[in-house]
Amino acid sequence: MSKTKIDLHEQEAEARESVDAIKAEARSNTTNPIVILLGILLLAMVLTYVIDSGAFQREGKLVVPGSFEVIEKDRSLSSLFAIPGSDEGADAAAARPVSLVGTLMAIPEGLSRSSGLIFMVLIIGGMFGILTRSGAIDAGLERLLSVFKGNMYVLVPGLMVVFSAGSSFLGLASEYLLVIPIMAALSERLGMSRIIGLAVVTVSVKVGYLTSVTNPIPLTIAQPLVGLQIFSGAGFRFACYLVFLIVGIAFMMVMVRRAGFSRTDVVEFSVERLSPRHMLSLLALVVGVGILVYASNRWHWHHDALSAYYIGLSLVLAALSGLGASEAANAFVFGMKKVLMASVLIGVATAVSVVLADGLVLDTVVNSLTNMVGGGGPVLAAQGMFVSQLLLDFLIPSTSGQAAVSMPILGPIGQLSGVPAQTTVLAFLFGNGLTNMLTPTSGTLLAYLATAQVGWGRWARFIFPLWVIFSIIAMVLLTIAVEIGF
Repeated sequence: MSKTKIDLHEQEAEARESVDAIKAEARSNTTNPIVILLGILLLAMVLTYVIDSGAFQREGKLVVPGSFEVIEKDRSLSSLFAIPGSDEGADAAAARPVSLVGTLMAIPEGLSRSSGLIFMVLIIGGMFGILTRSGAIDAGLERLLSVFKGNMYVLVPGLMVVFSAGSSFLGLASEYLLVIPIMAALSERLGMSRIIGLAVVTVSVKVGYLTSVTNPIPLTIAQPLVGLQIFSGAGFRFACYLVFLIVGIAFMMVMVRRAGFSRTDVVEFSVERLSPRHMLSLLALVVGVGILVYASNRWHWHHDALSAYYIGLSLVLAALSGLGASEAANAFVFGMKKVLMASVLIGVATAVSVVLADGLVLDTVVNSLTNMVGGGGPVLAAQGMFVSQLLLDFLIPSTSGQAAVSMPILGPIGQLSGVPAQTTVLAFLFGNGLTNMLTPTSGTLLAYLATAQVGWGRWARFIFPLWVIFSIIAMVLLTIAVEIGF
C-alpha cells in the first residue's frame, strides 16, 4: 500500500474518532462546561451592578488594611449597553458597571492573560499525541501493569505519596500535566474510567497544596505578611499533610473499588520486553520530567519557559518514535485538537476575574468577607477566615494572588481576635486548596481536566464528597491549631 493511501486511512480514522467523540458528547446529559462558565461570567457582570464599587489603597500588589473606600458608581441602564472607552470625558474617579460589550471583550482579554497556560496545555496535548501514535504509551503501560500485576491497591497509594509530597514540599502542580494522560490511560487499560487516573494526580496535588509543608509558592508570600519566618510551623502542617493524605488515599481506594476494579478479575498483560524505540521514548519522558522538576524549581520557570521546554521534548520524542516528520506533525496537531475546547475554557474562566476587576467590585467582596471575621472568639474567627478564603478563591483562583490580597487584611484581624499567625496562614492554605479542587474558575484545574479529557460537571460530581470531608477535617484541624496556640 502506498504512503498516500496510508495517510488517507489515518486521516479517516482520526475523522471517525472526532465524529464519535462529538456524538458521545451530544448524547451526554451533562451540561457543557462552557455553558456553566458563560453563566458565571454573566453573573459576574450582574454583580458589578448590584455590588458597590470600591478599592483599597495598595503598596505594590499588597493592600493596605483599613484603607477601603466606596467609589461612586452610575447604575443607570445606559451603562448596560455602553462601549468601553467611549466615555473618555467621564470622571476617572467614578466607577461603572461592566456592560454587555465589556463582558464580551473580557473573553479575549481572559484568553490573552491566560495565553501562557493555554499554549502550554496545547503543546502537552500535542506531545502526547506523538507518544500515543508511536505506541510507546500503550507498551509502557502494559509493561508497568505486568510488573505490578495490575494491582491498583498498590499503585494508587504509592503514586499518591510521591505526587502529594512533590506538591507539599516543592510546590509542583503544572509539572504533573505530563503525568495525567498516562494515569488516565492506565485506568482505561484496567477497565475503569479516565476520571480515576485524573483523581489520583489531582487529589494528591490538592492534598499537597492544602498543607504546603515547605511549598514555596504560598508560604514565601503569606508568612512574611503576618510576620512569620518562611517555612516556619512545618511540623504541624506535616501532621495535617498525613491526615489529608490518609483520607485522600482511602477515598481513592473506595472509588477504585466502585469503578469495578477487583483483584479477583483476571487481566492479561503483555510480558514482552519493550522495543528499543519504545524504551528510548519512555526513558526520554522520565528523564524529561526529572529535568523539568529540577529546572522549574531551580530557575523558577513560568509558562513561556515551560512551553519552550515541552516543544523541545516533543521534538526529541518525535525523533525517537520512528515516525516520519509529517506523521509526527499530524500526530502533534491531533493531540492538540483533543484539548482545544478545554484550553478555551481556561480563557473564559479568567474572563470572570477580568469583569469583576473592571467593575471595581473585587475589593468590595474582599472587604465584606473579611468584615465577617473576628467576632465570637478565636475559634470562630479562624473558621470565619477559612470560609472567607473558600469564597474568595472562587474569584481569585491564583494562590499567590489570593495571598497578596487577603493576608495583609487577615493578619491584623487575627491579632485582634486572638488567632495565632500560623493558624491564619493555615486557614488561607485550607481555603485556597479546597476551592481549587472544585471551582470552574481555576485555570490549573481546567488544564488537568483538559489533558485527561474529563468534563468539569462529571469531575464535580465525583470529587464533591471528598471536598465535603476535607472541609470538615480542615475545620477540625483549625480548631486544634487555635487550642494548642499554633
